[in-house]
Amino acid sequence: MLIMVSFLENNRETFNILLSFLVMSKGFKFAFAEINFPPDIDELITALQAHEKCQDLQLVVLKLDDPDLHFLLETLKQHLLTLKLEPEKKLVLILRGLEKAIGTSGNNPAILTNLNYARDGFPKFIPHPILFILPDYAVTRFAKFAPDFWAWTSANFRFQTVPEIRQNLLENAFHPIDSNRTYAKVTKSENIELLTRLLQEYTEETEASQRTRIELLQQLAKEHQSVREFIIAKDYLEEALILCRDLQYQSGEAEILYSLGLVNFYSRQFTDARSLFQQSLALNERLETTINKAQNYHMLGLVAQELREYEEARNNYQQAIAIYVEFGDRYSSASTYHQLGNVEYLLREYETARNNYQQALAIYVEFGDRYSQANTHHQLGIVAQDLREYEEARNHYQQALVISIEFCDRYSQAKTYHQLGRVAQDLREYEEARKNYQQALAIYVEFGDRYSSASTYHQLGNVEYLLREYETARNNYQQALAIYVEFGDRYSQASTYHQLGSVAEDLEEFQEAKTNFLQALSIYAEFNDQYIIENYSLPALKRLYQTTQDPSILETITQVFGTTVEEVLDALGTG
Repeated sequence: MLIMVSFLENNRETFNILLSFLVMSKGFKFAFAEINFPPDIDELITALQAHEKCQDLQLVVLKLDDPDLHFLLETLKQHLLTLKLEPEKKLVLILRGLEKAIGTSGNNPAILTNLNYARDGFPKFIPHPILFILPDYAVTRFAKFAPDFWAWTSANFRFQTVPEIRQNLLENAFHPIDSNRTYAKVTKSENIELLTRLLQEYTEETEASQRTRIELLQQLAKEHQSVREFIIAKDYLEEALILCRDLQYQSGEAEILYSLGLVNFYSRQFTDARSLFQQSLALNERLETTINKAQNYHMLGLVAQELREYEEARNNYQQAIAIYVEFGDRYSSASTYHQLGNVEYLLREYETARNNYQQALAIYVEFGDRYSQANTHHQLGIVAQDLREYEEARNHYQQALVISIEFCDRYSQAKTYHQLGRVAQDLREYEEARKNYQQALAIYVEFGDRYSSASTYHQLGNVEYLLREYETARNNYQQALAIYVEFGDRYSQASTYHQLGSVAEDLEEFQEAKTNFLQALSIYAEFNDQYIIENYSLPALKRLYQTTQDPSILETITQVFGTTVEEVLDALGTG
């Protein structure tokens, strides 16, 4: 029968040295106990409190787990004021929970930055030994970001996690989602902390340890990506890629290249994303892992779609579906049917798009994937809306919203509130539209999704324009435009320039209107969007020309299209 040793039995020598430090230290001294998991901390503190050598010590344990804690010295001073001292005993402060304020990533945590400035006050105001109990990663960040304070360290005690406990925690970290789990940001944060603690445990040079480290790095990247912390996710994946190449672990390398492609895609680095997906595809072809190629084709389709290369996108999606059908992977084909529907929607092939969305939805229902149904309901709503089937559209959006709320997916609610705003706007329910846009905007701001907020600022501007609130409309259009410029989304800038032109035209600021309309026209011409040019840009310019008889309008159009003035007049219907 296998008997598992306890945490203290596994760290008996380290415990005894720590015990000596606590007994022998006088005045202000401090040391660190590196322990990665809270149950082990509990066991250590219980053992210290019960040990005969500590009976002359007043051990005061302070749980300082406020993530917004900035001023440790002031906090300790306040605790000392309320503490009932035992004069016959030496006071020892044991601090736990500070890793919450130290954080797992990012630069210059406030608590550590302030420690550098306040360190000279500690001997004066805290004349007692202090034991900081922290996970390894927090101790590393402590040394990096509070180097002046760290220089006074008296000792550093490294406790080892019991291997069986470490393995159990690892299994829990890799399978954190159960039927009751929600997608709340706090849950993500807790799992990131667990994974970061585990990462410190797998530093051995053995292949098994390094492969586990790769898995942990991948999981950390996924968690950070899910809360849109793309730079941190990329750092973890790049470390994992180096380990894969060192181990000549090619299937792992293909997977990491794919994951790096995802991070670049979601941070809108489309050229880099395409290169990484292509590298992953080439490696999967070499390894003959055909089913993984389907994922690569799917994401290459998404990249092409974002770059408005719709036929290329369609081709990639169809290759992915062919592989899924070949392998009988019906469930995985659903997301690709969904994306194929997106491409056909963008090509204004509405009925074909609706058919592919319905195929995706049927598969999600068949497999009981309620969460994924939300996005497909959302897209079916968009198709119905474009076909002016407004109640059908609203019904799909409301179903999507109910599911997103049910799964606590607050971020996804934003795009559905946005579309409910558009339905209300189309039905001339302007205050309802404004309310929905503002709800969407609040969520995008909360999640730091600056890019997605641009289209909502634009639509909020549209509502205000229709209500003749011109200055408020102009302000929202300008916010949208600034974001599109910041993210290099040149095509989306065009519609916002056009609307800024409409505002200026209504205010009889004709020079400003001309500048904005012509900016929009040049972008639409650059992207060869004949539909928008013929139905929106040229009619607006015709109207403006008829009002102002400004010949520079004609001259600019001739430059954009390389035509004569007579041809422009004919195109405008004013010849």
